[in-house]
Amino acid sequence: METVPMMMQHAAAASVRRRQGLEYGRGANSVTFGPMRQGGSGRNLIRATGIGRFFGHGSGEHSNKNHDVDDMAPARLFVGLPIDSVTDGATVNSAAAVAAGIRAVRLLGADGVELPVFWSVVQPLSPDRFSWAGYQAVAEMVRAEGLSLRVSLRCHGSPGAGVPTIPSWVKGAGADDPDIFFTDRSGARHDCLSFAIDDLPVIHGKSPLELYEGFFRSFAAAFDDFFGSTITDVTIGLGANGVLRYPSYPPGSDGARFTGVGEFQCYDKYMLARLRHHAAESGNAMWGNSGPHDAPRYHESPDACGFFREQGGSWETPYGNFFLSWYTSHLVSHGDRVLGTASAVFRDKPVELSAKIPFMHWWHGARSRPAEAAAGFYKPNKKNGYSPVAKMFARHGCAMVVPGMDVCMNKQHHSTGSSPDKLLVQIKNACRRYCVRIAGENASLVMTHTSSFSRMRSNILTTERMRPCHFTYQRMGAEFFSPEHFPQFMEFLRSVVCGEWDEDDAAGDDEREMALSGGANDAREARTA
Repeated sequence: METVPMMMQHAAAASVRRRQGLEYGRGANSVTFGPMRQGGSGRNLIRATGIGRFFGHGSGEHSNKNHDVDDMAPARLFVGLPIDSVTDGATVNSAAAVAAGIRAVRLLGADGVELPVFWSVVQPLSPDRFSWAGYQAVAEMVRAEGLSLRVSLRCHGSPGAGVPTIPSWVKGAGADDPDIFFTDRSGARHDCLSFAIDDLPVIHGKSPLELYEGFFRSFAAAFDDFFGSTITDVTIGLGANGVLRYPSYPPGSDGARFTGVGEFQCYDKYMLARLRHHAAESGNAMWGNSGPHDAPRYHESPDACGFFREQGGSWETPYGNFFLSWYTSHLVSHGDRVLGTASAVFRDKPVELSAKIPFMHWWHGARSRPAEAAAGFYKPNKKNGYSPVAKMFARHGCAMVVPGMDVCMNKQHHSTGSSPDKLLVQIKNACRRYCVRIAGENASLVMTHTSSFSRMRSNILTTERMRPCHFTYQRMGAEFFSPEHFPQFMEFLRSVVCGEWDEDDAAGDDEREMALSGGANDAREARTA
């Protein structure tokens, strides 16, 4: 195994290659790339441009603020850092492993890394104090390696990820008023603030929207020195797990293996008050007394109850359209408010904003698309349920992150009506209509399914119009660097290049692979130390 100094030597050489043809100019908000080197193999090109640049086969900008969808815009490649890289605000967990992982990403030729930044970590005990030291230390590591940093600002944590879901002082406010949290039909609460209280001063005299703005502004100030050089992208968390959706999974679940319909989340007193008001304005006051009485439970199928039944279900009735339209409108309005706040905060920063939507492919083959409807995605008259969200994203010049570009049809249970291909087409059609850029992620770490790697490659290199502006492989950690996974990931990158190499190239590639193997070992050993 190579030593860290030797790895640094290789990394320095890789950094020089990455910058060949790079041209900074045309104002603070643009980064353009010169022409690729002529001649040579695909591996020559990847050394000159970085693998993310190679995907694009052209030039583009990091911070395109207009809403035009560029047919051949380059897809930048990121690798997600461990979700628990920072958990107490002040320090980096397994700092040596994180540094070794970032170094390995540089050797891979990727454009950068993605860092999840949690409100609960930087403001854990008080609404008046932020702690950024740990995240700043990670950003310094990224800058030292000459990589780009995509930051995901999350207002809600991920259950079971080793990160608090919300700040303790917010949870304390919930002890006095439990209805500030989303509530299901049985009265179970989620650690996710209800969209109905966005603008209500119910948490220490402030509204959630004011608190989110404080989080965004504190980040922008603390990392001001990194904008324009290291931080190129900011992803805004709009709900549970950073995704724009109702928390329709069971409370405390991250939904990784969830294939049920899910439940509507409209039973806190604030959501019910808004439902009653909307029903009264619509001339059907009785419709506002509660959510649908015949909706399924979390793990049930659409046909378990009457609401989502394929034929004759309540979802097709005037009442069903009334409820689902109202339910969706509150999701879109919440996203609009938070993205509007974020856009104002980052307006003068040279970054591209994005936000993530769910990729709920199960039951997509059903006419009612029940899992998506329970999460808040619905459009009447069988139209595209993602159009209202795409239209809202377009208003804020925000790219749409689709976290399921590794999902293959043949890996799903046919009993759940899974249809990832059709779902991705529907999302792309909505984005194309409103000129919204898309970005991609994989849904989970790929360990054994080579077809999933092929699926990602196809989605990244697609020749159709909606090529992703960036793709993030999730997520670095012990499994990522394991002997079972890391060679497959390297093979995936090699398959993207697809070039014939001469003997000099092959020798250089062997040397580079030795450095990568050493980097993987360093990261694996540092994390278990």
